Amino acid sequence: MRNMREKIYNLIEPKSKGSRLNICYDGVMIMIIILSFVPLIFKEDRQAFHFIDNFCVIVFIIDYLLRWITADFRYEKKSVVSFIRYPFSLMAIVDLLSILPYIIPLSGAFKTFRLFRLLIALRILRVVKIFRYSTSLQILKNAFYNQKRALIIAFMLVAGYVFVTALVLFQIEPDTFDNFFDAIYWAAISLTTIGYGDIYATSTIGKAITIISALVGLMIIALPTGIITAGYMYELRKNKK
Repeated sequence: MRNMREKIYNLIEPKSKGSRLNICYDGVMIMIIILSFVPLIFKEDRQAFHFIDNFCVIVFIIDYLLRWITADFRYEKKSVVSFIRYPFSLMAIVDLLSILPYIIPLSGAFKTFRLFRLLIALRILRVVKIFRYSTSLQILKNAFYNQKRALIIAFMLVAGYVFVTALVLFQIEPDTFDNFFDAIYWAAISLTTIGYGDIYATSTIGKAITIISALVGLMIIALPTGIITAGYMYELRKNKK
């Protein structure tokens, strides 16, 4: 029984150098995840879409159960605690949320429009499942994790700059913005050099600040990109070794 579960674990768990069956399993799961989004991009309610939904959720449930019964191979300390620990892991929660709309029987009193929209949103979490089956995405995830301190500092710098420039222009041009959130919106749009044009500075000083914000934005926005690229290249070299 243990040998069988170990074989199942080696089949379903993505690896950088997996067997052909492991690679095929990962590829099939990615295709099923993509297939599960087909009914969500159409407004029509067709019988084929119901079939796709039912088929995909059955596969997701089987995959979830297989991962649960092999949870002891996932952690260093192989014990009964592993089976209790796994359902609370991030990917296990994502897996459960992706099938939740199908396994919870809803009474008429709870079938409101808001709840329906919420369940649709939970189904969209299926896309996060793709991260498990792609080695490249796993490397990118590790790059984010290992560079998290530098990224946090970079994003704090961006948030601080957006807040300061919004505060300055909000004081200079109070008639331009209905509230401070509009000023934050303007600062973020200016920093990213998108410039929708729905909110813009009208005074000379305000326009000067906008120019400075756009120029600084080119440098600040490039900072997280450089950090992620450096982290990704490091993880890629480490993975090849």
